[in-house]
Amino acid sequence: MTRTIGMIGGMSWESTACYYRLANELVAQRLGGLHSAPVLLSSLDFAPIEAMQVAGEWDRAGRLLADEAVRLQSAGAELLLLCTNTMHKVAGAIEQACDIPLIHVADVTAQAALRQGSRRVALLGTAFTMEQDFYRERLEQHGLQVLAPEATDRALVHRVIYEELCRGVLRDDSREAYRQVISRMVDRGCDGVVLGCTEIEMLLTASRECGVPLFPTTRLHVEAAVDLACA
Repeated sequence: MTRTIGMIGGMSWESTACYYRLANELVAQRLGGLHSAPVLLSSLDFAPIEAMQVAGEWDRAGRLLADEAVRLQSAGAELLLLCTNTMHKVAGAIEQACDIPLIHVADVTAQAALRQGSRRVALLGTAFTMEQDFYRERLEQHGLQVLAPEATDRALVHRVIYEELCRGVLRDDSREAYRQVISRMVDRGCDGVVLGCTEIEMLLTASRECGVPLFPTTRLHVEAAVDLACA
């Protein structure tokens, strides 16, 4: 018997589809047969949330996501996944609103990095994730040293996320540009890379592409949820 996973998604729907697929694949692998994951999904319209990000209206966004979390709990969710890295900036608002556990993506990612032996990791994600403190400090609480790319590379990584990956556009030249960003981070001493945006895994899929371990936050997040749901 597995517990019901509540997913707050739509940010973007492209990565949320990966969350849903992975949850079902992992449950099927674990339990066999025709088993699938009991999931309650609230898929939000990303456009107004992206506008709140740009405007710095994080409290407003936090209230919106907390309300969705309460709805999922009332509908029977027994644990929560926030299917986005950036919006973990408002994870506290969700945790305060609910009585069920929220699995924090940065916690499970840091644990995976430490298991692999990484200690100095590059953080790729949206500009909000790379430049603000909320995500880096959460990783650092586990003992990691966290570096963000230089300003020009941060702008490139952010642009590709919002203009391409969130729209389902996968470009070979962008994949190569990301590899070059990672190469420069390795030159700065990084021994691992946190793919700190759920959409990046659509573009980069294997550590062998980059020469250092990649930590795919979406997969790690869903694996942790399935572990808890099946415990």
